[in-house]
Amino acid sequence: MGTSKYPNQQVLLESLKASNTEVVTVAIRRISLKKHDENILDILKKDFFIIPNTAGCYTVKEAILTAKLAREVLQTNFVKLEVIANDENLLPDTENLIPAAKELVKDNFIVLPYCSDDPIVCKKLQDVGCAAIMPLAAPIGTGMGIQNKYNLRLIVENSKIPVIVDAGVGTASDVAIAMEIGCDGVLLNTAVAESHNPVLMASAMAKGIVAGRKAFLAGRIPKKFYAQRSTTNKGRIKTN
Repeated sequence: MGTSKYPNQQVLLESLKASNTEVVTVAIRRISLKKHDENILDILKKDFFIIPNTAGCYTVKEAILTAKLAREVLQTNFVKLEVIANDENLLPDTENLIPAAKELVKDNFIVLPYCSDDPIVCKKLQDVGCAAIMPLAAPIGTGMGIQNKYNLRLIVENSKIPVIVDAGVGTASDVAIAMEIGCDGVLLNTAVAESHNPVLMASAMAKGIVAGRKAFLAGRIPKKFYAQRSTTNKGRIKTN
């Protein structure tokens, strides 16, 4: 789960607990690294594994510098790589994302890139050595849910590394669908933080994740165009 947009730190912590998450992501560019009595990083690291992200970066140079600063501060090689194209739709800039990922992998980072739901892009990110791929469901913060289930299914079927849906989900049914398709996880933020009751929504999301995963493992029945009766006509009562 992400850690921004919550009404206050208490709601954030209660929501994280209700979600059963073990991993949180924080934007290094938005966090003050000055020493206070107890900053948000101090609070989170007591109970969660923290993955820094490069939110707010628009170039390869910015993303790499932010990742290196994050590694120095948090003492982790993990990084959620974001290279954004513009402020209007916050979509990934693939032209800069792939070389940034390649450079960070060479520098021994464990790279989890936020990317478009394009199977070709995801394959290229896998080939340069990313540890997971994180395709969007819809633009960041829109809550529109999964807009292209076909592409997401192709990504899952052709990926040899974990697939984590990142951005655009709005409610528990969205995360259930992502897991039913076969994704390995979902990264949440706005859908929980800006709901009317973040703690309750976080709990709902946790249940949606579990339900979707179990449905995927169970295997759904094939869709059919015509109805198929569950009982035969044998022994049917005749009226004439």
